[in-house]
Amino acid sequence: MSIAIIDYGSGNLRSAEKAFARVAASLAGDRKVTVTAAPEEVLKADHIVLPGVGAFGDCAEGLRAIVGMEEALNQRVRQQAYPFLGICVGMQLICATGHERGTHRGFGWIDGAVEPLDVPSTLKVPHMGWNDLHITTDHPVFAGLHGQDAYFVHGYAAQPVAQNVIAATTDYGGPVVAGLACDTICGTQFHPEKSQQTGLHLIANFLEWKP
Repeated sequence: MSIAIIDYGSGNLRSAEKAFARVAASLAGDRKVTVTAAPEEVLKADHIVLPGVGAFGDCAEGLRAIVGMEEALNQRVRQQAYPFLGICVGMQLICATGHERGTHRGFGWIDGAVEPLDVPSTLKVPHMGWNDLHITTDHPVFAGLHGQDAYFVHGYAAQPVAQNVIAATTDYGGPVVAGLACDTICGTQFHPEKSQQTGLHLIANFLEWKP
């Protein structure tokens, strides 16, 4: 089994690679983790991971600067239905638009927008730190994570049109989307590679997921 972590100039690539490699080594079967900027590698991957740190627009521009990458993602994930996990801004990019320093086009895999966090003035933005997860759907990637702590660093959050794609929320001055799931697509606003046992559990769920 091949796991492709996409390198497009944004994301905690080393941390993500180490976390996924650690989990892959603990599971049965031969699983290879590769960090790649090559669309042809994405087209061969059994599981695809898109990390992301920074501004929505910058991340979208960086990914589209790799010739053929968005097309490879659409083919492998949307057409061929291979499992996909977006992390932080990588999850936000699966939405239709992002409103961070302007309006920017996402992948449009999920109808909705990424908007600034709307929280009471007593809370800091960006939201940084550990928060409990509230799992809102029966999904294998999020199984066993209800009530567990995860690590967040973000000032924007997804607001999908359809509520049934929300897989997890957290409380930060009100409910905030912490996870999305639709078809073979999953995403986490939190960072599994920084979330210790919670993150390793989610990564294991994802790598064993056979939708």
